[in-house]
Amino acid sequence: CAACGNIGCCDSSPSQHGTKHSRAAGHPFITSYEPGEDWFYDNETQQFHEGPPLAPPTSHPADQPVPGPAGAVPADWQRRLR
Repeated sequence: CAACGNIGCCDSSPSQHGTKHSRAAGHPFITSYEPGEDWFYDNETQQFHEGPPLAPPTSHPADQPVPGPAGAVPADWQRRLR
């Protein structure tokens, strides 16, 4: 969340935490938490935007595997994606 820093999963994740937070909190602008990505997205208008640099941390550690820390995600995580 670009407004409060909440970190939520994207819409391809099973629970879609990012979008749920955006709607519940009234914070439409989200930004990536991936290393090297700097996009902003407005959930209300469904458009991408440029935005200011945000306070760190701006991504998970570069050496942390995706979709999460090793051993912290279910073995069938790919099947669970939307």
